[in-house]
Amino acid sequence: MNIPDNLKYTKDHLWLRKEGEIVVCGITDYAQNELGDVVFVELPQVGTQIRVGDRMGDIESIKTVSNLYAPVSGEIREVNQELEKKPELINQSPYEEGWICKIKPANEADFDSLWGSKDYQEFIEKS
Repeated sequence: MNIPDNLKYTKDHLWLRKEGEIVVCGITDYAQNELGDVVFVELPQVGTQIRVGDRMGDIESIKTVSNLYAPVSGEIREVNQELEKKPELINQSPYEEGWICKIKPANEADFDSLWGSKDYQEFIEKS
């Protein structure tokens, strides 16, 4: 299982990477493995204002449908349109090509309060 050290994580198995004022968001390697083959992704709408915990989309796999919950408050600035044609990118490359959206956080503290890789790994091991 791949848990990169340079990312932040949530209990909902999302990862976030800071790129300037924007954070890139996707699901973790652990989550994509648990879901199985991803067959559809409902992406959030660009320009939507979200708050931590808001439902911002869904991921459908051969096993189940999982909600995506906002990891930070802010504005959806971009979505990965490639996932509409190739949802399997989430399975193949969860941390690179399989990213889901880019968010401009309203509050820097939201990002800073997320887990590091060690905390996320401990969370998975206890699950």
